[in-house]
Amino acid sequence: MAQVQLGYFTLDTADIGKAKAFYSGLFGWSFDGDASKSTYAHVADSDPAFGFVKAEHPASETNLYFKVPDITAACARVVELGGKAAIPAESATGLSCTVCDDQGFSFSLWQPGPGF
Repeated sequence: MAQVQLGYFTLDTADIGKAKAFYSGLFGWSFDGDASKSTYAHVADSDPAFGFVKAEHPASETNLYFKVPDITAACARVVELGGKAAIPAESATGLSCTVCDDQGFSFSLWQPGPGF
């Protein structure tokens, strides 16, 4: 199996528009309109890929997404190892799923879609 690396992360924000204005002003970031929506803003041409998620109570930490080639198999393996996995959700960037390890630490898995 190839080494799994961080493939995606998100930052929580109370206001997507303000976050886009702030970070584009600070770092010159642009946002991918096709992969964004009212509750999510995808930073264009980022590596690793990332974006902002609208959250009622933004957290001060990031949400880590580990890039996997087969999210269904990875979720099954999480459960086999004593963790828990939600049902993968589909978006413009691929499939993602929140999981937690056998000690309750939450992180996410991401199977990139075409072009990501």
